[in-house]
Amino acid sequence: MGASSLESFLAASGDLVELVRNQQVGPNVYPGVPAEYSNWRSEQWAWYNTAVLYNQSYHMVDLAVKGPDAFKMLEYLGVNTFKNFQPERAKQFVPVTPYGHVIGDVILFYLEDQSFNLVGRAPVIEWVEFHAVTGNWDVTVERDERWAMRTDGKRNTYRFQVQGPNAMKVIEKATGSTPPDLKFFHMTRLTIAGKEVRALRHGMAGQPGWELFGPWEDYGAVHSALVEAGKDFGMALVGGRAYSSNTLESAWIPSPFPAVYTGDELKPYREWLSENSYEAKASVGGSYVPESIEGYYATPWDLGYGPFVKFDHDFIGRAALEKMAAGPHRRKVTLALDNADVMRVQSSALSKGDRAKFMEYPSAVYSMHPFDQVLMDGKMVGVSTWIGYTSNEGKFLALAMLDESAAEPGTEVTLLWGEPNGGTTKPTVERHVQTEIKALVAPAPYSEVARDAYADGWRNKKD
Repeated sequence: MGASSLESFLAASGDLVELVRNQQVGPNVYPGVPAEYSNWRSEQWAWYNTAVLYNQSYHMVDLAVKGPDAFKMLEYLGVNTFKNFQPERAKQFVPVTPYGHVIGDVILFYLEDQSFNLVGRAPVIEWVEFHAVTGNWDVTVERDERWAMRTDGKRNTYRFQVQGPNAMKVIEKATGSTPPDLKFFHMTRLTIAGKEVRALRHGMAGQPGWELFGPWEDYGAVHSALVEAGKDFGMALVGGRAYSSNTLESAWIPSPFPAVYTGDELKPYREWLSENSYEAKASVGGSYVPESIEGYYATPWDLGYGPFVKFDHDFIGRAALEKMAAGPHRRKVTLALDNADVMRVQSSALSKGDRAKFMEYPSAVYSMHPFDQVLMDGKMVGVSTWIGYTSNEGKFLALAMLDESAAEPGTEVTLLWGEPNGGTTKPTVERHVQTEIKALVAPAPYSEVARDAYADGWRNKKD
């Protein structure tokens, strides 16, 4: 991708754990939309009680994959089964390295015969690009870069989500007809403001809704029509502050650390990636400091993706995952942080003495990849990897990956909050002291609405 590769950059960087922990980059930003349209508390409330409009047109990378071998290549790169996968369907696509560790996850849209689109964070997009360019596949790829990385003021596609209990009423008002009863991750076409719009049955925070997308030139007309339709149903526009916290209720871990920094089989990939790639800039924060970079790698089971792994096809990493399949595995859970301990941490900011790491509202994430130790009886039993506050539950929650011995709901654990030795040099980290916050292990998703919705979705999903 460039004259100087990720491989050469890493070779010159010394200790890789220290590199990622001290990267001068904070959490991912959500450009193109205001931080708040009203206030983040009301915006959170709306996705649980009425309806919201998420504008996803700016912060994710899109990759179009086309050609006679597109299906075969994507099947070879993902742990997912492709049986019964057909146009007008989508799936959460999870590739792993030859060693069985997760690179990331994206949504894979099967648009039409020989035509796919992948949408999400850069690591998976880059992995697919690499294989398309270097492999013996009859495919073409076109990258539609996220807003923060471009200067032309436009993209190929807009992307909105209408979610919440009143979402279908908003869609009906906007289209002038009763929406079809789509199954989870199925697609359809409809008309809004005279424009053809493609729709995916999806959900965030477990609420019903659709993801809507179409040509960039239709952005204004479709967005305006949705906003107008939502006025009768209490629909709120969601800004960047609230958007990053919705995952606390849905329990999707949005930031798997891309497991590509080591391993001889991945050297050609690191040589292809540039020193300006996502992996070269990725930052890690938190109390967990492993002996090697591999300590940040995750398996599909750690992230709750075990059901996606299907050994019905040949794919990169299959042999490694077959060896791992029997376990043991960590389990994805939610941690409900103790209110009194959270208040103790926050009140330390109102003193001139030792202060804990500041907990921002609603998202307390301060790096691209957060990793905090979770302890039980003083022993590390897993890591927390997303943290923040939800006004719908009135709690600070954290998403975590725990050993089975600590993963049962109701188990008492502690979260080690803050970085060792006063903190790293990231600009988002002030001088502070570490402290333990009591927590109870809870299901993931935490929200009963989300648990029921996602369970129904996967039960109805045959592919």
